Amino acid sequence: MAVKLDSIFDSFDENSIFKNKNILQAGYTPETIPHRDDQINQIASILAPVLRGERPSNLFLYGMTGTGKTLSVQYVKNELLKRAKKESDFKLKIIYLNCKIGKVAETEYRILAKIISQLEGRVPDTGLPTNTVYRKFVDLIDSESQLIILILDEIDELVKKISDDFLYNLTRLNSELSKTKICVVGISNDTGFLNEMNPRVKSSLSEEEIVFPPYNAIQLKEILERRCKDAFKESVLDSSVIAKCAAFAAKVDGDARRALDLIRVAGELAERDGSKKVKENHIDEANDKIEKDKILDVVNAGPRQFKIVLHSIIELSERCAKQRRLDGNKNESFFTGDVYNYYNEFCEKRNIDFLTQRRVGDIIQELDMLGIINVRVVSKGRHGRMREIKLIVPKLIIEKVREIINKSLNYD
Repeated sequence: MAVKLDSIFDSFDENSIFKNKNILQAGYTPETIPHRDDQINQIASILAPVLRGERPSNLFLYGMTGTGKTLSVQYVKNELLKRAKKESDFKLKIIYLNCKIGKVAETEYRILAKIISQLEGRVPDTGLPTNTVYRKFVDLIDSESQLIILILDEIDELVKKISDDFLYNLTRLNSELSKTKICVVGISNDTGFLNEMNPRVKSSLSEEEIVFPPYNAIQLKEILERRCKDAFKESVLDSSVIAKCAAFAAKVDGDARRALDLIRVAGELAERDGSKKVKENHIDEANDKIEKDKILDVVNAGPRQFKIVLHSIIELSERCAKQRRLDGNKNESFFTGDVYNYYNEFCEKRNIDFLTQRRVGDIIQELDMLGIINVRVVSKGRHGRMREIKLIVPKLIIEKVREIINKSLNYD
């Protein structure tokens, strides 16, 4: 066995594929951001008043995943801090938080504690009343004359988990401050997010809005060519590989992050095969692997209630498929109300606390956004409009998904 492993390790001693794989990773920030000049200029124009010591308008950025929102705002952030350090006689602090990472937005207490820690303050992980932590936050930021830009990425997660009241308080915070001015920048992949918010919160948050359109196949090809030039060794990529990768990603909402993941995974698969080149078949394999891994990772990391709702959808989907086979009715389908009823019965049988129908609806919406299900609004005539649900997890991995859920729920 050791000899066999040695041969595997030896094959990786000489890297024949990658020059610098980090360039294709999600955390890498390029020196230039192609096809986002207009959006970067808009962000800079809106936030530039901080360099005169003025509070800029609150700003909301939205667009599909992988359309350059975070990269663009991070680029402007870095340039603002450089300029402020050279020219300004006041303090400028820019805080960036991703509300989806590390369950930051699970509670108001947790997100306030995270912001406080970035301001070099400290509160215990638990134990204090939330209003005490909020007061500490206000006192801390107002302890000296400064300007603060608070960037909240995946801001829709914050509203889902806490409420939009917290966001409203943040956007109206300047009325409580005597020395400090604060501006909130929200970023979201959910283009319909603002429409679901309380109108008073919406008007406070989105004083300025910038939309990031999806990249097209030509733009994605250029982005990939720029990154791949320094990421891969010379003559490693077949001529058609980048074009195919760009076309794949363009079909999935013009997601540049997906395109970069696709070509990186293709390179890793080629390396494992002992191939000297990344070929089109490696792109096909990488696409299948990413889809599978993404779904399984999401299901594995999901909280218990998320898994129970997904379990309910899988069982109802199986039931409908069986019914279609029996009676030949191609229109056999199920709706959000059916999911809630099944979910409710499941929880009652196992003595599990259950969520409200509205909260289950939020989880269904999240599953739709993650690409695990497809939700379609259909008209039922005098019965009104209903949300029809279709499970779109590939059949090849449905059993693996079921296995993860059952293991988590201790359900056979």
